[in-house]
Amino acid sequence: MAVPRVADCVFCGIVAGSVPAFVVTSEPDGVAFLDARPVFPGHVLVVPASHVVTLVDLPVAALAGYFGLVQRVTAAVQTGLETDGSFVAMNNVVSQSVPHLHTHVVPRRRKDGLRGFFWPRGRYASDAEATGYASRIAAALAPPVTAP
Repeated sequence: MAVPRVADCVFCGIVAGSVPAFVVTSEPDGVAFLDARPVFPGHVLVVPASHVVTLVDLPVAALAGYFGLVQRVTAAVQTGLETDGSFVAMNNVVSQSVPHLHTHVVPRRRKDGLRGFFWPRGRYASDAEATGYASRIAAALAPPVTAP
């Protein structure tokens, strides 16, 4: 079955493999990849494989699979990067820089300086640094849970 995508959507391009990204995992329920402008190194975006703009647009049948992937990526970020915790969030329309549903999984450490919703953004020093973060998270990612 073909997955509905939008030609000019950068996240649809990442899902399709036509736009480069540091992919942590690509699964039927979605794709997780490093944010190009992370709040902290290891900041991951999780997107559904199909093009939906907001959480309201995500079919009910896709909720368990998508949020199961978000949950597994969150655990992998925390384990793979040995963090104290994480911040998991999404915007719907307002402050949604790409109109494709995406969930931010941001690694957190105590006293890391992040206050409220002010997110100072940075860049990876090199592709090698970004690859290292993506690899560590991918190595810690648990396999998908399959329904009986």
